[in-house]
Amino acid sequence: MKRILLALLMLGMVTTSVMAADYNAAKKVPSIGKKLLEKNGLPTDTKFEVIENVADNSNATTSNIIYISSTDLKYAGNDNETAAVVSNEIGHIINGKTAKNKLRDLAKNAITNSLNSDNIITTAANSQYLENKTSLNDNKEADITGVDLMIQAGYNPLAMVVLVTKMPGSTLETLKGIPSNSERAMNVYDYLVYTYPSKVKSGYNCQEYRNFLAYADPIVKERNSNGKKLAKFNKEQEKNKTKRAKNVAKYKTTGTSGWDTSYQLIKAFTEQGE
Repeated sequence: MKRILLALLMLGMVTTSVMAADYNAAKKVPSIGKKLLEKNGLPTDTKFEVIENVADNSNATTSNIIYISSTDLKYAGNDNETAAVVSNEIGHIINGKTAKNKLRDLAKNAITNSLNSDNIITTAANSQYLENKTSLNDNKEADITGVDLMIQAGYNPLAMVVLVTKMPGSTLETLKGIPSNSERAMNVYDYLVYTYPSKVKSGYNCQEYRNFLAYADPIVKERNSNGKKLAKFNKEQEKNKTKRAKNVAKYKTTGTSGWDTSYQLIKAFTEQGE
């Protein structure tokens, strides 16, 4: 009997592996992207294209084309995870990533031009550490904007957690034995725990998610047992919730983000001054 059960278990694992291997995320991008736009009241004339290189969507609002990187899609094993990839990219656009980067470059150039190249402030402004930290923060914001979009479109938002932990992490995370991209994944999970607790309760049936919960559950338990930490957490999440809603609402109305507006104002002021 044990041999039969073991054989059935092995067959199930092989079948699951084959199904995951047969899944073609790239082919699903157009239909999933369209659904995300339609269900969230975003411009439906936008097209989606999969490319091999890094997705540059700096002209998405004018070209009506959103590029999705095939590198990110290789970690998607089902429609929920493909939706996570696509919604993250839409999240960057809604949050004004391009305009933010332009403003950052303006600030960086101003610092570099006014100070010596070996000045500590100039060095910090141009450091790889700052660039990596900025990229992480941008992704964290896009992730939680993305899960809002996913929920409205009927996808399981916990797929964002799973997708992120499937992507390559740091050597330090590996040495510590914690999930890859743990800070980014925990950011999504915290947002869902506060804003959509029923979605967290429904769960996500895969080993990667179970591995993540083994890491996350003690953190949540410790936070919930500390009144000050819990109050701070609730305050931060309420702020995130409000900010996400405002960003999406503004983009629906104007097709631009607050950052896009800020950049255009600064650019116009600078050109007028010249």
